[in-house]
Parts: sequence; structure tokens; C-alpha cells
Amino acid sequence: MRRLLLALPFALIPLAHAAEHSHDHDHDHEHGSLSAHEHGVARLNVALDGQALELELESPAMNLVGFEHAATSDADKATLKAARESLEQPLTLFSLPAQAGCSVASTELESPLFGRKEHSHEHTKEHGHTHAEEHGHGDHDHEHSDISAHYQLSCFTPAALKTLDLNALFQRFPDTRTIQVQLIGPSGQQGVELTPSNPRLNF
Repeated sequence: MRRLLLALPFALIPLAHAAEHSHDHDHDHEHGSLSAHEHGVARLNVALDGQALELELESPAMNLVGFEHAATSDADKATLKAARESLEQPLTLFSLPAQAGCSVASTELESPLFGRKEHSHEHTKEHGHTHAEEHGHGDHDHEHSDISAHYQLSCFTPAALKTLDLNALFQRFPDTRTIQVQLIGPSGQQGVELTPSNPRLNF
């Protein structure tokens, strides 16, 4: 079940595309992409269909690494690598009920700062770090940079998926102050805004 979210005809899709394309068209306008790129604010799309749980996080790089330029200094490269390693562990950042028995089927990270799309299945996350850091900044080295993370999980007992707690994500990336969540699941569609003081989504 590839890209479950893209197969669902509801409101989060235009939002995701707006965030994706805002930098292609609006980066020359200081405020042109504010609705899709706002520091401190991230977007999370969540879809549950049977045992398949899909998470799609879109965030300004500033929220996650503290800068949006190409990582050239050793300090910036180390910060970027550490952030990516954290993003490659969704079950640490996104706390799900243990009874649901969720495991990660794949992760996909994308950002101009990474230089190219990173895709991994379970045990392949160690490949490609150095290459991604050293190549491909080029045309994307402009004012705004986003980081996207797309996860596909398989949950053995989806009925036990009652909550999704983002406290660990807020703790790991404290510059992220608000996460706008759109969820589609067994109870239908809902939108909710989560913060460090209110980090839990109820399915």
C-alpha cells in the first residue's frame, strides 16, 4: 500500500502540496509562502487504514536544525546528521500504544539540506549519509528550506491505536512549538493543533 495518504481524496493533500511547492514559486517573495512555511509550526498528516499507519511530517528546517542554509561547517553538518538520525526513528518520536504492535515498514526523508531523497526499509538507515551531506545543495540553497519525513508503519492490532503522543518530538525539537495535525482513521477525519502542553492526538 504505497503512499496511502495520496490515495485519500481529502483536505490534507492540497495542504501537503502547498507546502511542497511554495518554495519553487514563492521564495523570491519575503512573505509569499508564510501559510506553508512558518517557523515554529509543523504539519503532520496521519492516515490509518486497516493495519497500515502512515505519517507524513512537514516542517521548516529551522524548527529541526536551527538553520535553513546548506550545511557547510562541521557544526552544521553534525547538527543535520543528528536531526536526521532522530527522524529515522519514528517510534521514538511518535509514541504509540505498545498493545498496537506497530513496526516501521519504511522511512523516507527529503530536504534541500539533505541534497537528495533518503529512503530506507527497516535496517538500511545507515546508508548514504556522507553522500547526501556533500552533494546536491545547488538550486535549493535559498531562503526557505523544509524537511519532510514520510513513514509507513504496520500495526498488528490497529484497534489498540487510541492515541499518538508527540511529547518526545517536542522535546527533541524544542523550536517546534505547534504541530497542525490532520488525521483520517476509523472515526473519520479530524484536524487538531498540538503543542508541548497538549501533545496527544486521540484517534
